[in-house]
Amino acid sequence: MVESVQTVNEYISFLQGKGFQFQEDAIGFINFGKTYTNSSDELVIAAIELTLKAQRQFEGSFFISLLETFSANEVKTRKEAILFVKKKELISI
Repeated sequence: MVESVQTVNEYISFLQGKGFQFQEDAIGFINFGKTYTNSSDELVIAAIELTLKAQRQFEGSFFISLLETFSANEVKTRKEAILFVKKKELISI
């Protein structure tokens, strides 16, 4: 992730600029997940990043589940998210 990226939309644009193509419904899943879990842009970006690393593509249901897991475990930052998935062995990164 590039540290200067601030918002989810900027991160998506960054990824698209690198050649990553989101399926038509992906943006909807991202916006829904952010609102549904009341997550910060930082945490949503981390969930997108971790979803792409784990699934090799954007998988909406995986992304939503990851955000719900973060919310239920009071994960608030990108660093906490990465430590959480490593500790729980949810994703091999």
